[in-house]
Amino acid sequence: HVQLVESGGGSVQAGGSLRLSCAVSGYDALYLCMGWFRQAPGKEREGVAAFDRDGSTSYVDSVKGRFTISKDNAKNTLYLQMNSLKPEDTTMYYCAAASWVDDSLLLHPDEYTYWGQGTQVTVS
Repeated sequence: HVQLVESGGGSVQAGGSLRLSCAVSGYDALYLCMGWFRQAPGKEREGVAAFDRDGSTSYVDSVKGRFTISKDNAKNTLYLQMNSLKPEDTTMYYCAAASWVDDSLLLHPDEYTYWGQGTQVTVS
């Protein structure tokens, strides 16, 4: 049973940085497709960045050049480094995983089976 636990959220000023972490238990992250998603109140969940099992990455246009997704397989942990944060990045961020996701659908939340509880990011 895959469990995901996010951490690293918080409050920062515009232009600042945060690094989110997602600790994976119950499965080897090396064999998972994993991603970061965010959802503001009243809005649909949005894919932010994702990895397929081969290491290919995908980013939503609004974070390209600012956010970087990475994974430490030895620590079984997924990261999201967020730089140059903007107020519009404020929302809950979720880590998600699946055994397989087609590369063209990496940012589609419906493709993911396992979800963390979320961590709040606030940019003022």
